[in-house]
Amino acid sequence: MKVLVAARSFGSADEKAQKLLEENGFQVKKLAVVDGPIGEQLTREIVDADAIIAGLEDYTAELLETAKKLKVISRYGVGYDKVDIQAAKKKGIAVTITPGANGDSVADMAMALMLSAARNVSYMDNCIKNGNQQRPTGVEMYGKTLGVIGAGRIGKGVARRCKGFAMDILCYDTYQDEAFAEETGAKYVDFETIVKEADFITIHSPLNDETKNMFHGETFQKMKSKAVIVNTARGGIIDEEALYEALKNGEIGGAGLDATLEEPPYNSPLLELSNCIVTPHAGAATYEASSKMGLMAAQNILDIFQKGKCSFTVSQ
Repeated sequence: MKVLVAARSFGSADEKAQKLLEENGFQVKKLAVVDGPIGEQLTREIVDADAIIAGLEDYTAELLETAKKLKVISRYGVGYDKVDIQAAKKKGIAVTITPGANGDSVADMAMALMLSAARNVSYMDNCIKNGNQQRPTGVEMYGKTLGVIGAGRIGKGVARRCKGFAMDILCYDTYQDEAFAEETGAKYVDFETIVKEADFITIHSPLNDETKNMFHGETFQKMKSKAVIVNTARGGIIDEEALYEALKNGEIGGAGLDATLEEPPYNSPLLELSNCIVTPHAGAATYEASSKMGLMAAQNILDIFQKGKCSFTVSQ
């Protein structure tokens, strides 16, 4: 049986996941950037694939229709908005995720972006390297107010880290975890309260009809003038044109984006701004997360084939 690996960092930390699959009778074929665009390779190889370890590429209804043997799309991560769930369900293709495996890495990334945006780290680094030393005035994180949009595993991880900065924690989520609130002193509030009161906002929500362009022009106008917003979740939750205007006009202080509408966002005007940090959706790019996600993604495939079900299936 053939497992197609489209997730680029799969196996970058160790070979445990690949060995697990091979020991259970699977042939592992990795799609490499040097062999051409991943999308084109996927179109060729998906025809006879039994399973896929998926990255951030699109799995449209048209693409899935060409898959003759596919039983499972094992997402190397937690987001599955790139997969046409209804088309997968129609063809009997299970879609699985790896919740919790990259939580610490993404939470660390959110902290890094908040600190870097608050203290203009990337801008000062670029200035030094270009022989033009600058010391722009930044803001402190210590003792400020954090707004968490989506207080799941990762959002809670960021909140716990920010307790070390003596920050007040405000959370917006449909589910309120009383034990977590008692542990951290977090308060569950409505969206408008976070927009108006938070000095730092960190986004950890899925992209759906409710969250699409959740942050738009009017939202930024209500935020504090020195507020920093960070998105390590999904592009599209922030209206990037409105964000550009808000940053350019000083309506908010800074932004750190590890997730953008287009990835990579080479043509985005946001790249022109010194108060906006953009990274290539690399929140999970650590050795630890790679190892854990790889093993979990591989085990999810085994569970589907050996047991007929998987605890982390989102569609089957």
